[in-house]
Amino acid sequence: MNTSKVVIGVLGGIAVGAIAGVLFAPAKGTKTRKRIMKKGTDYTKDLKNKFEGLYSDIATKYENVMEEAKEFVSDHQER
Repeated sequence: MNTSKVVIGVLGGIAVGAIAGVLFAPAKGTKTRKRIMKKGTDYTKDLKNKFEGLYSDIATKYENVMEEAKEFVSDHQER
């Protein structure tokens, strides 16, 4: 299974669980809405950080593969 899909699924499940917990907690509507907004902002930041990390990892791997490919072509052109 694709790692990014698993991460998205887990984060989505956490978000739904947190929102459901806040909605069913005994609090005023104003307080509940503020909590939901804060949780949503927190999850958005967390998700953004995870995607930035994933993008960075993929970019690094791409650069490594390209460098290896250039070396391979260079080595075989000399023969």
